[in-house]
Amino acid sequence: MNEKIGAILENTKKVIIGKEDVTKLVLAAMLADGHVLLEDVPGTGKTRLARALAVSLGLDFGRIQFTPDMLPADITGLHVYNRQSNAFELKKGPVFTNILLGDEINRATPRTQAGLLECMEERQVTIDGETERLDAPFFVIATENPVETAGTFPLPEAQMDRFLMKLSMGFPKREEEIRILETYQYADPLTELRPVVSKEDILRMKREAGQVYVHPAVKGYMVDLAAATRGSDRTVMGVSPRATLALMRAAKAWAYLQDRDHVVPDDVKAVAAAVLAHRMVLSYGQNRYRDSVKLVEEICAGVAVPTEDFGERVNE
Repeated sequence: MNEKIGAILENTKKVIIGKEDVTKLVLAAMLADGHVLLEDVPGTGKTRLARALAVSLGLDFGRIQFTPDMLPADITGLHVYNRQSNAFELKKGPVFTNILLGDEINRATPRTQAGLLECMEERQVTIDGETERLDAPFFVIATENPVETAGTFPLPEAQMDRFLMKLSMGFPKREEEIRILETYQYADPLTELRPVVSKEDILRMKREAGQVYVHPAVKGYMVDLAAATRGSDRTVMGVSPRATLALMRAAKAWAYLQDRDHVVPDDVKAVAAAVLAHRMVLSYGQNRYRDSVKLVEEICAGVAVPTEDFGERVNE
């Protein structure tokens, strides 16, 4: 494993106990220039994971607590009149940061949710006709509570598709929860966390992850997986070509985390459920995320895996 990647994972393990797989997927999503939706009950470490990553990566961190009365300007900012200068000045919103935690995003109205879309997709903000670029890297981790749904506004499929991955922290095992109690018995380790890489390191790693090679046979394998979601009698809507592109980006980032310069089918399988499950609509009523994950896993097990030499470059 890359030395700096290993340092990031070791640093976050001081705060987040027993969730290295989730941490690696979140890091892969960031290196793939995507965003993450974390769906889980309160208290499982979603906010702490976001803050631990921000500190470990030496990046600015911002947090938005979404509420039904929130307006788009509360996210992006607005122009405020300054009497001394006799001019309007931009008061930047919390979106002007590197890692943005959108807490309980489904509590905001669709209009406010949509205010975050331009930021996520275009890496820019338009306020009163003026466009401001966001500082790179820009990474959104949004959370939602799947249990307490009263007064919430579910994200539509088009907006769910903007998230590269959807993940769940899950409850810790008994041994892990004991370690959590021991770790937090006398102090909060987050207050003592220090950066282990710089912003320049992250930007370089993103560029290197983007250069990871994908063999034509692996591309065909990803297309076959996408086609299987569309042809299943358990789905009303399979994944779109944008999802296939997202799968390739995520697989390249995952291969990079394994210190490999090319993608193998196991990399695709490692990220498939996180990338594809939330983009499907199941055929029996309301979409159940766990059932979608199970379906993606079954599809991965059923689609034939290519056996070529995936590191061998092919003229394309």
